[in-house]
Amino acid sequence: MTAGTVIEALGDPVRRQVVAALSGGPRRAGELAAEIGMSAPAMSRHLRVLLAAQVIEDERLDEDARARVFRLRPQSIAAARGWLDQILAGRPA
Repeated sequence: MTAGTVIEALGDPVRRQVVAALSGGPRRAGELAAEIGMSAPAMSRHLRVLLAAQVIEDERLDEDARARVFRLRPQSIAAARGWLDQILAGRPA
């Protein structure tokens, strides 16, 4: 995961909405889709991008192996923030 990968993943407004929603705590894909107002397949595509960029992580539930809960990976947000802080300080990486 690089800051660039994270920033690219967050370039889409829907993915930023997903991250904002997950800042309130872990959620299932269906909950995120309903909250944002989109179909499950469309949400799945956005979640795949965020997972690949390591912005979020998922966990399978013991009670239902098909269900997954998604949560933020704070370290990826911190990496992007660190890069932006360097830019603001006039020290591009």
